[in-house]
Amino acid sequence: MKKRVLLINFGGPRNPAEIEKFLWDVLSDPFVFDVPLPEFFRLKLAKFITKRRTPEVAKSYLKMGFGGGSPLVPETEKQAKTLETLLKSKTGEDWSVDIAMTAGYPNLRDMEKSRLIPSQDNILLPLFPHFSRSTVLSVVNIIEQIIGTDPRKEPGWIGPFYKEPSYLQAATQLILDYFYGKLVKNFIQLNRKEPIEDWQNLTLVYSAHGIPMRLIKKGDTYVQELEDCRAKITTNLRKAGFMGRDYLSFQSRVGKGKWTEPNTIDMLKQLGNEGVKRVAIIPISFVSDHLETLFEIGEELKEIAHKNGIIEYYRVPASGIYPMFIETLAKLVMAVPFDYAQGTHDYDKRKHNSDIERSRNVP
Repeated sequence: MKKRVLLINFGGPRNPAEIEKFLWDVLSDPFVFDVPLPEFFRLKLAKFITKRRTPEVAKSYLKMGFGGGSPLVPETEKQAKTLETLLKSKTGEDWSVDIAMTAGYPNLRDMEKSRLIPSQDNILLPLFPHFSRSTVLSVVNIIEQIIGTDPRKEPGWIGPFYKEPSYLQAATQLILDYFYGKLVKNFIQLNRKEPIEDWQNLTLVYSAHGIPMRLIKKGDTYVQELEDCRAKITTNLRKAGFMGRDYLSFQSRVGKGKWTEPNTIDMLKQLGNEGVKRVAIIPISFVSDHLETLFEIGEELKEIAHKNGIIEYYRVPASGIYPMFIETLAKLVMAVPFDYAQGTHDYDKRKHNSDIERSRNVP
């Protein structure tokens, strides 16, 4: 019997024609576009913003050099293919690994109901190492509307995995391999293929996608998990010789509302004003390179860093199909079913069981 895995990611437009659909999926999602408005007005506002922002967003994607779209979907497809090959090799069994997106195509909402019911032979793996209402609960809500039950109650659901030792080891080693100039293939627009001299004294900025403070006030543990993850990775790096300073900051802020801070733009300005000359940006909450890593970190933030006196600026790539990261995904899949009662998976699904219902009642 063939075993199946579904990798679920946030999504991105594959071409200019999909940008409006992608934005609508993002903004119509109450867990992503969470604003204190009645649902009818929230959706009207989402439609207005979608129409207004589509041309602007299209210009940003055009600058990336991928035909006006995002590489996130093809990058996730590479992860699926690589994971499928590894699972077959490790188990000797027949595996099929597919992908679905919460925004854009292939769309999670278009999947057959049977494909979204988690089980030991039908595993759902959202590619979000850290919990956030805007990612994990968004996925849960979409699936629950289709299958009629919370998918986290089933043994084939894999929750946030940043505490998994193999994930932390993979994240650490990827950074070190980048510093040593060992990442010579399988990464998009890799801007460094030579060793970095005196990497031990770089200043590290772990840049995560920001979220509105409104979500934090609703109990979102995203920032806490990122801080914990940053501390664990930095501890590993210090064992390997790293001696510099490290910080956590947040990027991709949209609108005028209060978002998680400090913003990566402000962080780079502050570091420049303090006389810091060498910075490496680590995309801590991203597992696939796309607009936020390649263009925002790779180009926009680099320009800001240089304008503020930072001379050496390095962009560490996202995990992609880095072998140790794919090994981590394989371990997660092969460990199903998880013993939640014993905390084997380090994700207490009971903690968030009522979040969806509460979100519907809290304006």
